[in-house]
Amino acid sequence: MTAPTAAPPILEVRDLVVEFRHDHGHFAAVDGLSYQLHAGRTLGIVGESGSGKSVTNLAVMGLLPRPPARIPRGSIRFHDTELTTASEATLRKIRGNRIAMIFQDPMTSLNPYLKIGRQLSEVVELHQKLDKRRARDAAVHMLERVGIPSAAERIDQYPHQFSGGMRQRVMIAMMLLNRPEVLIADEPTTALDVTIQAQILDLLRDLQAELGMAVTLITHDLGVVAGMADHVIVMYAGRVMEQGLATEVFHNPSHPYTLGLLQSIPRADQKVERLYTIPGRPPEIDRKPPGCPFEPRCRFARDACRAAPPPVSQLSTSHAVACIALDEVAADAQRGALLARVASEVAASARAPSGQPANPPTDRQGGGA
Repeated sequence: MTAPTAAPPILEVRDLVVEFRHDHGHFAAVDGLSYQLHAGRTLGIVGESGSGKSVTNLAVMGLLPRPPARIPRGSIRFHDTELTTASEATLRKIRGNRIAMIFQDPMTSLNPYLKIGRQLSEVVELHQKLDKRRARDAAVHMLERVGIPSAAERIDQYPHQFSGGMRQRVMIAMMLLNRPEVLIADEPTTALDVTIQAQILDLLRDLQAELGMAVTLITHDLGVVAGMADHVIVMYAGRVMEQGLATEVFHNPSHPYTLGLLQSIPRADQKVERLYTIPGRPPEIDRKPPGCPFEPRCRFARDACRAAPPPVSQLSTSHAVACIALDEVAADAQRGALLARVASEVAASARAPSGQPANPPTDRQGGGA
């Protein structure tokens, strides 16, 4: 479902199913996910809480507890290594070294009892076999690179002595010490104010350009995706609703869920008494409808949507959508130029440093992330 590109992907996920054991059996948190990730590209995975975004990438990292989790079907391939069947020893060599992950909350990810320096140097001592002095020097250098002032002094402080934005910078430094090929950023700007959020995103962009790494960006914030991603996957209840180039998804949204997410974005040039919201809430993992999971909340739903999951329609080599109401979505009165302007505004606000104007997302050559 992603467009072909000349170089082989670094990471390929194919028909992935992740299930969790429940009192009444096993239920899928991720159901049939496929994508490719290429060097230097950014994949944005968007969706509400419970859509399967984080579970997908915990599966990539080999961090799902088994049981209750299991992967009954699918493949996660990193270069020539199949991660779903890899031994723990193999995963340890890859995890934190060649594939790194920034978790949602840096305060809970950092050990409050250990100084920052110990937590950073441990990473390179383990994977690069550096002695303590060289490991500390590498940690100080990376802290400086991510914008921590007086890094040589602050490396001996504890996590609680850093602000939220600084703690996130420390986590980024930790994940980049080994120069990974793939960086997974799970809600990297959650709970940060707008100014610090922009600084963190700028930092990630700069480091990606410098290191040439591939990035998977997990978020519920369409503004972050518009400013960062080459390719976008919209997930709902564990399934892919729509995916394509950022330009395609933002300027030609073809699934009712994607459309609803875009319509929920506040607009600076439009005064409304009440912001648009998608009615209802996502289904529980053990109570998914038999057909399209979005059907109970969809204004375009019909009997066929309730009977079986919709087939995937390929709108272009890179743009695909799982919906049978394509004509109705395309004809929706609030689409077209209005959504194009919204997408441009979202991208501009995400890209612009210090409030300066910026351009909307562009097609950066080729297809998949």
